[in-house]
Amino acid sequence: MKNCLLKTVFLIGLSFLMLPSLKLHAQEADNQFTLNFNVLERGELRYGEFREEDETLEGLSHFVLGRYRLTANYSRSWLEAKVSLQQAGTWGMAGGSFSLNEAWVKMKSEKGWFAQLGRQMLAYDDERIIGTNDWSVTAPTHDVLRMGYESKQHKVHLLLAYNQNPDNMNGNTYYTGGNQPYKSMQTLWYHFNTSQSPFGASLLFMNIGMQKDEDEPIDPQTFFQQVAGTYLSYKPKHWSAEGSFYYQMGREEHGLPLDAFMGSVKTEVKPNDSYSIYAGYDYLSGDRYFAVPPEGGVGMVYHDKIRGFNPIYGSHHQFYGAMDFFYMSTYVNGFTPGLQNAYLGGKYRPVKELTLDASVHYLAMATTLPDVDKTLGQEIELSANYAVTKYFTVEAGYSYLHGTETMQYLKRVSDGQRLHWAYLMLVVNPNIFSTTWNDKK
Repeated sequence: MKNCLLKTVFLIGLSFLMLPSLKLHAQEADNQFTLNFNVLERGELRYGEFREEDETLEGLSHFVLGRYRLTANYSRSWLEAKVSLQQAGTWGMAGGSFSLNEAWVKMKSEKGWFAQLGRQMLAYDDERIIGTNDWSVTAPTHDVLRMGYESKQHKVHLLLAYNQNPDNMNGNTYYTGGNQPYKSMQTLWYHFNTSQSPFGASLLFMNIGMQKDEDEPIDPQTFFQQVAGTYLSYKPKHWSAEGSFYYQMGREEHGLPLDAFMGSVKTEVKPNDSYSIYAGYDYLSGDRYFAVPPEGGVGMVYHDKIRGFNPIYGSHHQFYGAMDFFYMSTYVNGFTPGLQNAYLGGKYRPVKELTLDASVHYLAMATTLPDVDKTLGQEIELSANYAVTKYFTVEAGYSYLHGTETMQYLKRVSDGQRLHWAYLMLVVNPNIFSTTWNDKK
């Protein structure tokens, strides 16, 4: 724990010592300042969704979510800065959630070196492991130092974060109930691509320190887990293929060893700009039994390892079904049977501003349980997105999931496993002020 903190502080200090030696742009560009206002309103209708274990009532649920952001951006040749204020919540809810969504400063040189410090939204590759998850009105951000090098062919990023409970003068307590999802984090990401080829490749390694979300001594134990993997893509003009593989190891927040993995493949054929057909398959490993933490608790079998893969900070909504049953919510008693998601779909653009999307998903557990069918259900998803103007879009969607008895047991879904969900979303993102000036008199 202390060694990890010392290494993190050393790397942060070293990065700032390096900044003065960076050759900044010889010619100063004009200063630019913009002010943007983003409004997202989404009405949702749910029927046969989640229910508590002792709840017998079923019915229709409908509500409206709102998110409002005011963002200021400043830039010049060697410097960028951003501040974004956010209010999010459900219509009628007292107070809602008000936060500083982003606040960072970025320094860069003409040779491609950069350092970015502050609260940031992070997105890497296809966002399976680290993503903005912008569907959630309180999309996650990270208090982090991001530094590295970028050229036309190579990108290398190093992320460093260390979190602490507020007003904590003694000890190193940071529970998972804080604003940030971990105690400490170090990530190394490399990406290669070239304009001469449609091939791209990325490598990712994360080291994440977690503390338990409960009352602990002043200096509680931190357990470290690692995620390592790759993302590959090949995208010529009329078709594309992409795939990823990640392995999870180390120890989860209760101290149990981790031995989990995930893999995904997707291909899309696009004969022209009007329509395309896509298909893919996701596999996330799972456990065979309800786990019992080392100190006891709900469960049936003491595990020697946790084999349920956790995609941690990814944009889960766009991968594992629009109804968000998987990885946006937990199974009964925190069980992790993994997931298989096989899907087929197509997109159609009758006009430039309108995109229609339809897909069908086959969902199943990755693990095998005694006397329980692996199949969780089949989900049909329909959506339409219309760009009214450059700054105003309307989106609507409908999903139907026909679940199985396994789904009903593991997720406590109701009404004979017949689940419906629909939404209507408006996004308005105007640029309300912009100006440019230079420092020369």
